[in-house]
Amino acid sequence: MKKQIKIDFVSDVSCPWCAIGLQSLQTALDQLGGELDAQLTFQPFELNPQMVAEGEDILEHLSRKYGSTPAQMEAAQDNIRNRGAALGFTFAMDKRGRIYNTFNAHRLLHWAGGEGKQVELKKALLKAYFTDGENPSDTAVLVRVAASVGLDAAHAQAILDSDEYAQEVREHERFYQQHGINSVPAIILNDQHLISGGQPPEVFAQALRQVAGI
Repeated sequence: MKKQIKIDFVSDVSCPWCAIGLQSLQTALDQLGGELDAQLTFQPFELNPQMVAEGEDILEHLSRKYGSTPAQMEAAQDNIRNRGAALGFTFAMDKRGRIYNTFNAHRLLHWAGGEGKQVELKKALLKAYFTDGENPSDTAVLVRVAASVGLDAAHAQAILDSDEYAQEVREHERFYQQHGINSVPAIILNDQHLISGGQPPEVFAQALRQVAGI
């Protein structure tokens, strides 16, 4: 009988290390598929909750937020691109020039959780932004991506045209912030064990084995 494990993946769809962390986690879960039954839920975290509607140039944003020099940003992007490629995820840096608000994406992810499509939507949103260079705050993009994973487009549009799930997303964001999560990805196993950052698959596999007792 497979061991059960609960995984809360706190992340943002505009976070490159969240994409890397998810690819690593899923690689580890695939390796342990015969021994482990994982309940994976994505929890919301906004890297830039005050971001203006039109977004901001990503290099200007990173320079102001972290004080990064152009050389440092180029090295960081190369590292991210290489880590992604090693895991089968494509970061098309030339297509991703801006960073955006992601609150509406989190509202759709909350809805998708109840529809059994949250993992598929999360992966599709990460691809839309990091690989295809699309705007994850654009309603038309969000509706199309939701439909691409089998969610109802009209329902997705209705959610985005309203405030549906806004309260739930904000409550979940506050919960994790109040429990000390201030950077992502943060992966919580069985509500007790925290793994921070885009760790390699072997780190996730070891932690999963230890927590699940396999």
